[in-house]
Amino acid sequence: MDTSNKSEVARLRQQLEEECEALHRGLYGLASVASHEIIRHRYQALGEYADELAKHLGQEQARDLLVTTYREKVG
Repeated sequence: MDTSNKSEVARLRQQLEEECEALHRGLYGLASVASHEIIRHRYQALGEYADELAKHLGQEQARDLLVTTYREKVG
């Protein structure tokens, strides 16, 4: 994997983590009254990041990363 590919994967992983953290706050935080539209948007974004990661890592590895990150950050 070349350097630019590694940095793109690192950027996508960071975005995936941040999106999961925001989703967790929306579902379980003090402001757990997030609208269904906001929550749907967050889940949609997770899928988009996973699709982008799949271009760099392959479908299975991207899915595994998504599931692991989701479990760690959302619960």
